[in-house]
Amino acid sequence: MSETTKSLLNQQLDALLTDEHDLIANLANASALLKQTVPDLNWAGFYLYHPADDELILGPFQGNVACVHIKPGRGVCGTALTTQQVQVVPNVHEFADHIACDSASNAELVIPLTKNGVKIGVMDLDSPTLNRFSDEDATELTAFAQVLVSHLDITA
Repeated sequence: MSETTKSLLNQQLDALLTDEHDLIANLANASALLKQTVPDLNWAGFYLYHPADDELILGPFQGNVACVHIKPGRGVCGTALTTQQVQVVPNVHEFADHIACDSASNAELVIPLTKNGVKIGVMDLDSPTLNRFSDEDATELTAFAQVLVSHLDITA
């Protein structure tokens, strides 16, 4: 993605979510925008953290069917939630404890979502291309996630 495209992506998200604070509606539109705009993705979406069950549950997404329940620390998504660190995985088949929801996925980028210290969940992007996600992608899509979270009403 070029600088112009990246800036445009975050501007589009901000405009799309202005005056809308519903979690599901915003995640649905954000996943559609990602899938439509970011090249070479086969899945773009969200897993929401449910503290009562201590697990991530599938949220709005664009792509093939997906795993529904992910425990913290399991796979790339669970690792991102537990560590609260962005996970850039060039080859998911080399990631210990990878959960293969879609055999076509080869690379993954997962960004934890938090607001005011509250874990919301994770943003998950999958690609059929090995080494698809760069550090630049991680930086830009982390900014995308921050724009998204700024529009969500989350209380501790």
